Amino acid sequence: MRRTEQRRAAIWALYQSDLLGRPLEETFPRDTPGFTRALAELVRDHQGELDELIRQHASGWSLERIAPLERSILRVGVAELLHAGELPGEQAIPPEGAIDEAVETAKRFCGADAPGFVNGILGAVLRELDGVRGK
Repeated sequence: MRRTEQRRAAIWALYQSDLLGRPLEETFPRDTPGFTRALAELVRDHQGELDELIRQHASGWSLERIAPLERSILRVGVAELLHAGELPGEQAIPPEGAIDEAVETAKRFCGADAPGFVNGILGAVLRELDGVRGK
């Protein structure tokens, strides 16, 4: 399974967990690839931090007002911007790649305004991180 599909599977698992209030572990099919599990668990483990960054950069939007699927896409995107190096045995995706993956997923599965919304928030998070890192 390609990395893009594994990333999308992590988004769907997080979406189901969020929407249905089920534990993340119950949303994975039995044959879920390791990268999918690791990415979804990374999001779960850092969700408070991820949500705070999304809140800060989603001008005029509360986290609860963001559609659940878009919220999951944003959480995965921010997690990859901040913590991709924590994924076991994987090389971190470049920041622009993480943003592109999130935007493409939003284009495919969300409404017409979602890709721009996702791109705007993730771009703002990246600019903040680059400012902190001195880039």
